[in-house]
Formats: sequence, C-alpha cells, structure tokens
Amino acid sequence: MSKKDFYQLLGVSRSATADEIKKAYRKLAMQYHPDKNQGNKKAEDMFKEFSEAYEVLGDEKKRQAYDQFGHAGAGGNPFGGPFGGGPGRGGPSSEQFQDIFGDVFGDIFGAAGARGPAGGRARSAKAARGSDLRYNLAITFEEAAVGCEKLIHFSRQVGQREDPARLSVTVPAGVKDGQRLKLSGEGDRPQTGTAGDLYVIIEVQDHLIFKRDEHDVMLDLPVTYTDAILGAKVEIPTLFGKAEIRIPAGTHSGQVFRLKSKGFPKLGSTGAGDMLVRVIVDTPAKVNSRQKEIIEELHRYNEETPLVKAYQDKVQQMLRNRK
Repeated sequence: MSKKDFYQLLGVSRSATADEIKKAYRKLAMQYHPDKNQGNKKAEDMFKEFSEAYEVLGDEKKRQAYDQFGHAGAGGNPFGGPFGGGPGRGGPSSEQFQDIFGDVFGDIFGAAGARGPAGGRARSAKAARGSDLRYNLAITFEEAAVGCEKLIHFSRQVGQREDPARLSVTVPAGVKDGQRLKLSGEGDRPQTGTAGDLYVIIEVQDHLIFKRDEHDVMLDLPVTYTDAILGAKVEIPTLFGKAEIRIPAGTHSGQVFRLKSKGFPKLGSTGAGDMLVRVIVDTPAKVNSRQKEIIEELHRYNEETPLVKAYQDKVQQMLRNRK
C-alpha cells in the first residue's frame, strides 16, 4: 500500500516554511492527539501518520532527501526503525518521537496528559492546565463601599463534561468598577493536570445621587437661595447612613464642604476617602406677588455679592489691558 504524500498529509505546499509546517502539525496533532480521543483507533492512526510526516518535513536534511527521492529515497525507512514497533511501518523510533513531541507539544499539553503512543511521558511536556474563565458581577454603589457576599452560578468544563457550578464570592469594601477578583482553581478542570482560574469582573452600578472620584464620594446638594443667604443645617445621606452639615450664611453656588472619612475605604490600605458636598443654589422659577415685592425691596439695597464683584473686577482689568 503506497504511502500518502507528507505535504498533503499536513495540508501544506511543497514550498512551505519550517514555521508553516510546524504550525500545521500542531493544529492537526492537537485535534487527533490520543489523550483527546481515548479509544478512537482511527484518530490514533492519523496522529501517527501526521507525526511521521512531521519527523521528515520538520528536519531540513530529511526533507531535502524526501523532496529528491520521495519515500523510497531513504530506503523506505528514513527513521531507523518501525513506528510504534509495528512490522513494516515506517516512522520515528520511540526516542525520536519523544523529541518531536517535546518540541511541538511542550506548550500545548501537560505533563500528566502528554504521553507518547506507548504511554511514555514526553520529556519536554509541561503540565496540562484548564482554561481560565471570566464572570461579570454587578453590584450596587453601596455594596462596593461596604463589601458584600454574592452567590454566583456559572458553567465550567470538568474533564469531558459541562459542570454547573455555584460559588460564594467575597467582594471587599472599596472595590472599584472594572476590578477583578481571582478565584484560584475555579476555572475549567482537565482530566489530568491543574485547573484554571476564575476571574470575577466587578461592575459597579451607577448611583442616583452619588458619584465616585477615586476614594472620594461626590454629592451635589441643592439648597434654596434663602438658605444660602441666611444659612441653614441640612441632613444629607452618606454611604454609611446620614449626616448633618451646616450651610453658613452667604454660601454661594459651587462651594464645596468636606466630610472626613465618609468616602470609600482604601482597598489594600488603611483609612478612607472623604465625602465632598457641592452646594448648588436653587432659585425659584416663579414667585408670587408678595415674594416679588420683597425681592425688589432687597434689590434696591444693591448689596455687593462676592462672585459678581470678582467677575466685574476681572472684566474691568481685561478692558484696561486692551487700551
């Protein structure tokens, strides 16, 4: 029975580079490797044929001899012995096969699962490792501040089967949006070798009134124009309950008040950020006749206000510089 053309076996052209030949062999060998096709005699035979082809085409001198003389060019058995001990079958010896195996499979299969056709472990093979998995976990703004426990459900590959899994995930206080938590050994698990990891990606939901700036929490606080003028005490929410702040008389819009240590805990460190409260002076869209009379009376006094005065001073300076 005539042998198949080695180039056709690997699916490459006769002008293929060494890297192209190696890449083609890796792809086919991963598909037909005995560890992935246990009990499949046809896959094992094909794997042997691909390995035989690569033993020749992957070696520069042997490839030159094969290109010149074909299968018969090396006496019908260019490898110095029958493949796998079978009579009359050309192929690499056991030691030669392990050299091929270690070269091509060292970064694909693991030491526990990477075995030659006779069960011998490849000398250069690394330990098999399952794939890492990713899980996106949505939590609230407050949960990111105080920490929480979440039960997650996901699927992973264990050997040849799909495994529905449930895990309790501890989310530390102070975690940020986009941070990932590593759960070692909770990824895919091969039949032999080590399990991959599970990476839980934190997605912090937007808050109705709070915003985050690193460890600080920002709050825009609308106050009435009368409270801004006369001063007031205002109760506000925080990440950890409620607090009361004093709005001094004469507070202007945009003024910021700081509440120490009312922000996010510093993950991996001590202390916490602050809460920054920015006052927004709110003016009514409409006023009744009595309110209008009072406001017009105030307007007649033409009281100087700090922001208006600062603006007018800058305009005057700009105009003087133009002259």
